[in-house]
Amino acid sequence: MLLRTLWSLVAKSIQYSNQNFQFQNYDEERRTEFFLKDQIPGWVALGGYLVLAAISTISVPFMFPQLKWYHILVTYAMAPVLAFCNAYGCGLTDWSLASNYGKLAIIIFSSWVAMHHGGIIAGLASCGVMMSIVSTASDLMQDFKTGYLTLSSPRSMFFSQVLGTAMGCLITPLVFWFFLKTYPVGDPNGPYPAPYGLLYRGIALLGTEGISSLPKHCLTLSIGFFMASIVLNLFRQVLHKVETKYQIYRFIPSPMCMAIPFYLGGYFAIDMCIGSFVLFLWERKNKQKATDYAPAVASGLICGESLWSVPAAILSLSNLTPPICMKFLSAAANVKVDNFLNNGS
Repeated sequence: MLLRTLWSLVAKSIQYSNQNFQFQNYDEERRTEFFLKDQIPGWVALGGYLVLAAISTISVPFMFPQLKWYHILVTYAMAPVLAFCNAYGCGLTDWSLASNYGKLAIIIFSSWVAMHHGGIIAGLASCGVMMSIVSTASDLMQDFKTGYLTLSSPRSMFFSQVLGTAMGCLITPLVFWFFLKTYPVGDPNGPYPAPYGLLYRGIALLGTEGISSLPKHCLTLSIGFFMASIVLNLFRQVLHKVETKYQIYRFIPSPMCMAIPFYLGGYFAIDMCIGSFVLFLWERKNKQKATDYAPAVASGLICGESLWSVPAAILSLSNLTPPICMKFLSAAANVKVDNFLNNGS
C-alpha cells in the first residue's frame, strides 16, 4: 500500500504539472477556493497530535501495565506514516485497511514485550491504539471530501468529528457493558461469537511464541492458499484485460469474499447470497431503480437490525421469555416429537 501510495502521488504530481494547475470547470474551482479559505492551520493539527500522544503515553500504561510509556511513543511515531497510507488508500479504493495496520502492531509489540511479560495483552492494546489513529485518518479524509463536494466548512467537519469522537468515548463503553451483561459475547455458539477476537489473539500468540505455536500444517496451508489467491486474482485480471467478449472474469470468485465465511460462519454467506439474489432480480427488472435505491434499502436493513438489538437486550435483561417458540426439525425428528406428544396425551 505504501508503494501504491507513492506511485499515485508521483503520477498525480506529473499530471498537475502538465495541466499547470488549471481546473476542469468552474464548479471545481469554486469548491477548491471555498475549501482552502477555511482550512485548519498546520500548528493546530501538530499540536493536537502531540497533546493526544502525551495523554496516551501517561494514561494507557495505567490501564494496561504490560505496555510501557516508550511503547506508546513508538506507536505514535509510527502511526502518521500508516495513517497517511490508509487515508490515501481509502480515498482510492473506499476500503479502510486499519485492521491490517493493527495486526502489524500486534506482531511488533507482542514480540517486543515477550510472552512472560504479557506480550498478548500488550499486542492487543497497541493494536487498539494504532487502529484508532489510522482509522480516524481515513474517516477524516472522507468527511473532508464530503465537505469539499457540498461546500461545507472544513472546520465544521473537523469539530463535528471531534464531538462525535467525544460522544463515542462515553457511549461505546456503555454499549459494550450493555451487551456484555446481556449476551454471552465471545461464545462460539452464542448470538455474538466475536470471531475476530480469536483471530487477533492468535496473531498475538504468533508474535510472542513464534511459528511453533501454530497448529500442525497451519503455515503450509496458509502459504498454499496465499499463493493460490494471488494466482486467482492474477488470472482474473488477465481475463479482464484480454477476454472481453463473454466477460468470463465475472464468474471467477474473489478469494477475500470466499474467506469471510471461514471467519464469521456459514450463516453470513447465506445472508449475502439471498441479498445478492434479490438485487440481481431487481437489476434484471429495473436496473436504474436498483442502482438508485439499493443503497437506501441496504442502509434500512442494516439500521433496522442494529436498532432491534437494543430492545432485544432490554427484554433479555428483564428475564422475559417469548410467548411462542418456533423451531425447524427434520422429518425424522418431527416424527419422534409427534410420537412423544401422542404418547404423553
